[in-house]
Amino acid sequence: MDEMDEIVQEFLVESHENLDQLDHDLVELEQDPASRALLSSIFRTIHTIKGTSGFLAFSQLESVTHVGESLLSRLRDGALQLTPDMTSALLAMVDTVRALLGDIERTGQEGSDDHSELIAVLTALQETAPTLQETDAEPSGPAAGTATGATAEETTAAAVTTSDRLLGELLVGQGAVSEDEVTLALAAQEVGDDRRIGEILVNVGDTTPEAVAQALDSQHEGRRSAADSTIRVDVDLLDTLMNLVGELVLTRNQIVQRAATRQDPDLLRTTHRLNLIAGELQEGVMRTRMQAIDTVWSKLPRVVRDLSVQLGKQVRVHMEGRDTELDKTILESVKDPLTHLVRNSVDHGIEAPDVRRAQGKPAEGTLTLRAFHEGGQVNIEICDDGAGIDPAKLRDRAVSRGLMSAEAAARLTEREALNLIFAPGFSTAEKVTNVSGRGVGMDVVKTNIEKIGGLVDVHSVLGAGTTIRVKIPLTLAIIPALVVSADGRRYAIPQVSLLELLRLDAAGGGPRVETIHGTPVYRLRGQLLPLVSLRQQLGLDDGAGDATYIAVLQADDRQFGLVVDDIRDTEEIVVKPLGGLLRHIDVYAGATIMGDGEVALILDTMALAQHAGVVSEASGRQETAEAAQTTSAERAHLLLTGLSDGRQVALPLDAVDRLEEIPADRVERIGGQEVVQYRGRVLPLVRLDAVYGAHGEESTGGDLLQVVVCGHEGALVGFVVRSILDIVDAELDVRSVLDSGGRLGSAVVSGSVTELVDVAHAVGALGDLLRAQARAVQDQQTGHLSSEHVAV
Repeated sequence: MDEMDEIVQEFLVESHENLDQLDHDLVELEQDPASRALLSSIFRTIHTIKGTSGFLAFSQLESVTHVGESLLSRLRDGALQLTPDMTSALLAMVDTVRALLGDIERTGQEGSDDHSELIAVLTALQETAPTLQETDAEPSGPAAGTATGATAEETTAAAVTTSDRLLGELLVGQGAVSEDEVTLALAAQEVGDDRRIGEILVNVGDTTPEAVAQALDSQHEGRRSAADSTIRVDVDLLDTLMNLVGELVLTRNQIVQRAATRQDPDLLRTTHRLNLIAGELQEGVMRTRMQAIDTVWSKLPRVVRDLSVQLGKQVRVHMEGRDTELDKTILESVKDPLTHLVRNSVDHGIEAPDVRRAQGKPAEGTLTLRAFHEGGQVNIEICDDGAGIDPAKLRDRAVSRGLMSAEAAARLTEREALNLIFAPGFSTAEKVTNVSGRGVGMDVVKTNIEKIGGLVDVHSVLGAGTTIRVKIPLTLAIIPALVVSADGRRYAIPQVSLLELLRLDAAGGGPRVETIHGTPVYRLRGQLLPLVSLRQQLGLDDGAGDATYIAVLQADDRQFGLVVDDIRDTEEIVVKPLGGLLRHIDVYAGATIMGDGEVALILDTMALAQHAGVVSEASGRQETAEAAQTTSAERAHLLLTGLSDGRQVALPLDAVDRLEEIPADRVERIGGQEVVQYRGRVLPLVRLDAVYGAHGEESTGGDLLQVVVCGHEGALVGFVVRSILDIVDAELDVRSVLDSGGRLGSAVVSGSVTELVDVAHAVGALGDLLRAQARAVQDQQTGHLSSEHVAV
């Protein structure tokens, strides 16, 4: 009995997967009815479900799939042509099979529902649907043959395009039969022989059953064979493995922190090896939880097709980035929000065919789904080429529904007006239907996406279409975070929200914190950055030290500065859910255990911004200021550094990976190249003083080296500088080709002539040097071995 239960369970899992693929394949087949690959795939899937259900004595399931298989068989043989009614009936069959499988999974039985009506519809379609001959033929009569000009040879050739042509070609290619024998078999089918081509060839003695079986096997090669290359693993087991890896990462952090305080080379080497292994194991386990977004997207064409038929619209779905991977937990969380966004685009966005024609658009609308990785996040875009969203209409609807006053609505920027669609109770539908109009949905979408640390935004052009962008994290289990402190307590900020760090010396010069209408702001590269005190938001004792640190964060495409007491370090943290007593405090997204065993709370960037009242008008003013500053001059984001002789050089900010302080006594050498052990790799160092011929005060052995770690095409190099000055967004309107080694010339930045560093050239030249040194060492070793061989 246990063995039979296991067989049924395996059948249910495989069948559910196949049904999801059937939805997608049937919708695609409607767009391309002549696709041989799709028809064959659909037929094989239904045939497999029918055969297994018969073996397991599920009679209702067998009868439904049998009649569906018969219809698909006639389609595959070219006897019928696919119609929209036929597609709807086949999709209804898929839904019925899914319902029957659900009953079997819950109760072990098929249930008592009557499916005779569906069976009758599918049977009738086999008799009443148009055949290929009927749809392709001209009016009957003697002139018909003359009009088409079809000869017997052309008719036979056309027949070869049916489903049996592939088998005939394969048999001819294998030398099992001749082309003439295949032609005769096809001609027999034309005059009423209902046998398959393989049966005809075997019965007349032209070939053997073994040859036909071999050809059929070849015909199936190249099909999906995921079952042969993968195994199924229970999700609970993956969750357990993920939790164990999380505990391992915590333990690794503790060991690394303890080992760093001891002068034990053997312990340090062992710790370094443990760090590498734990990192690779973590990456491997996380990869097992990753799934392509296509597992969710594959269901959307069926949703769009059914909704289009219901609304009388024509919509084509186009997908880009279907292999983009996310953590399974994230994928499950965004499934319903994405489905709702797609339904909204079809219902509210894309117009009816007659309206589109009147506007000079194609009758068929296009819905584009796009997914890609960017900045450690996954970006998902739902784009339609429909009517767009009218901000004026949204303002009027918000006033009419009592969501705001007319004066407040008039003050809304265009972006703020568009974001009204996410307000609770808001809807633009003229009447309530089973699709839309209840004002419930978009606010839930926004809430659910923000709950997993994501963002949702809308952009629309009236008459051209709407794009909804969703940004979500790759995973929620283990994330890189910045550890900060306030009032002696440590907190973690997810790095995905972190833009940059600033340090303000209370006793020194430079930019200071200002106050505008009672709100503290910091003037950052010409922009006013609103400041939020972490102490105040958490209700801690208000205190100030000699220095102030500002973490520039981004929440909902808006920037603000979080004022903290100190910046600790960056760590990979394991996210732990909060206990029941703390879950109502929304400024915390979770908790983690630090290397010393203490607990640190993880801050929710979005909740902090909302609690602090970071007003949206500031965002609008900032965007306006940025647009006003855009000129024809070249703009660049630069990291300014100082050389020993007082000169200033700049590195492009997008190439900067990290800023480090490294003890000078940790520097080692490989030949003539300075290197340092850095995060599990050997980091080559380039002293910009030497590159630019700067002669100043030498560093002593006990000094800390200021190192700018830069990357290019996967390679890293550390630029040793005298000092790190500032991060600027500069207009390079005063340029010169003169430089002393940077290769990009110089420019006036922040009032000083600054030489620009070509990071790609520096990394590339260093790579050539290291490769040359490696070849020299290899040549020396080869020469040494050769001399020993000669001596022997």
